[in-house]
Amino acid sequence: MLTEDGKHLYVSYDEYHNLCEKLAIRIHQSGWQFDTILCLARGGMRPGDILSRVFDKPLAIMSTSSYRAVAGTVQGHLDIAHFITTPRGEIAGRVLLVDDLADSGHTLHKVVAMLRNNYKAITELRSAVIWTKGLSTFTPDYQVEFLPTNPWIHQPFETYDSTRPEKLLEKWKV
Repeated sequence: MLTEDGKHLYVSYDEYHNLCEKLAIRIHQSGWQFDTILCLARGGMRPGDILSRVFDKPLAIMSTSSYRAVAGTVQGHLDIAHFITTPRGEIAGRVLLVDDLADSGHTLHKVVAMLRNNYKAITELRSAVIWTKGLSTFTPDYQVEFLPTNPWIHQPFETYDSTRPEKLLEKWKV
């Protein structure tokens, strides 16, 4: 649900899963065949996992992080992992790069450049996201929603950002 001022988008679990399914449909309808899905952790892990299951393709993971301050709402220095975790040796062939969103586009630009420079065994690279914000400088190959007002997206699992084990113990009376 987009707020009236267009500054916040609140997404339920059902909506989130529906969007992941719509992303799978867009990719499938393109006719493009790929060998591996590479998701960017953390945001791309959930859609990457769903796409990996739907397309029955191996899931590789690359960790990136740029949101640090003010409960993850202020973008800071971008860290990109030096290694990719993959079940099949080195990542190669046609790769679908998955993240949850193209926000500023900075992360996706940097990751794509790093993959093209450092992983010559990748023969074709395409990208897929759920959301692309209007301010993004990166245009993914596949997306579900374009958000011209650049809202802050409140994803359903973000409640765990402030949940600690003690809070769960209290909730579940364990």
